[in-house]
Amino acid sequence: MPATVMPAAEIMASYHDLWNVEQSFRMSKTDLAARPLFARTRDAIEAHLTIVFTALALSRTIQARSGLALRRVLRTLRPLRSATIAINGAIQTFPPELDDDEKALIEAILDQRVTHQRE
Repeated sequence: MPATVMPAAEIMASYHDLWNVEQSFRMSKTDLAARPLFARTRDAIEAHLTIVFTALALSRTIQARSGLALRRVLRTLRPLRSATIAINGAIQTFPPELDDDEKALIEAILDQRVTHQRE
C-alpha cells in the first residue's frame, strides 16, 4: 500500500488491532453460539446477522464496562432469578438476592459514564 494512501504507522496500528477482529469472530462462534444458519430468504439471513452483531456489540460493551471476560460475567449472573407471583389479583415480584460482587458487576454494566478508548 503506498504511503500516500495510509501512513506506515497507521497500517501497523491497524494490524495490531486485528486481534480484536479475531477475538470477536471466536466469541461469535462460541459464547454467542452463532452457528451455521439454514435460512433461505434474505430477510431471515439479515435478521440472524442483525441479532448476532447486536449480541456481539452488547458483549463488547459488557466486557468494557465490567473489565471481565464475557464468560465470567455470564457465570456470575446466570444463576440469578426473580419470581413474580399473582394470587387473587395481587401481584408480588421477588428480586434475586445479590451479594456485593453481583451488585458491583450489575452497576458496572449499567454505568453509562464509561469513556471509550478510541472515539
